[in-house]
Amino acid sequence: MFYDHRISEEIPVDDLGEEWKGYVFKITGGFDKGGFAMKQGVMLNHRTRLLLDGTSQQYTPKRDGARKRKSVRGCIVANDISCLNVIIVKRGPTDIPRLTDPESYRPNMRGPKRANNIRAVWGLSKDDDVRQYVAHRTIPGKDGKPDQVKAPKIQRLVTPESKAHKARRQALKKKRHEKSMAEAAEYQKLLEQKRQNEQAERLSKKKAASEREV
Repeated sequence: MFYDHRISEEIPVDDLGEEWKGYVFKITGGFDKGGFAMKQGVMLNHRTRLLLDGTSQQYTPKRDGARKRKSVRGCIVANDISCLNVIIVKRGPTDIPRLTDPESYRPNMRGPKRANNIRAVWGLSKDDDVRQYVAHRTIPGKDGKPDQVKAPKIQRLVTPESKAHKARRQALKKKRHEKSMAEAAEYQKLLEQKRQNEQAERLSKKKAASEREV
């Protein structure tokens, strides 16, 4: 049923059985028996070798301008395909157990974690609390323990605690800078005093030498 079809084609799968009536699949990729992935745009039903430069998939160059010839599988399905990836683009009247039935529904738990991205998704302002808009999941308790509700840690979240930590870091940085500047000024003062002492010593030696000559 899938033979001679290529990636991105939509295929009715009524021939799979009565429960699949009305379903339509879309081919998204696959692997052959050797483990080589199918590549979109290669209009072949077998494996071939292409010179890849890193602008497409299946090759990452180690340096700029590097190219390498690698084996890739064409995008047309044939009998050497061991794994075929498909998605459902149209559902039929009958639910498939553990696939499309309501019991198999799993909400997406991988929402945005960065504070600004959460605000962009939900249209929030900076005054809104983004902690109420992350994906929460409930873990049922065991042995009579209460359920646990877990949520991901929000990145770059500005809170009073984070502001206090930042103010403390800035205060410590300013204190270290002032201390280093004071120590540098004290050191320069010592150097100047040492230079003056050495200069006075040289003058006294010259004066004593001149008096002996007279």
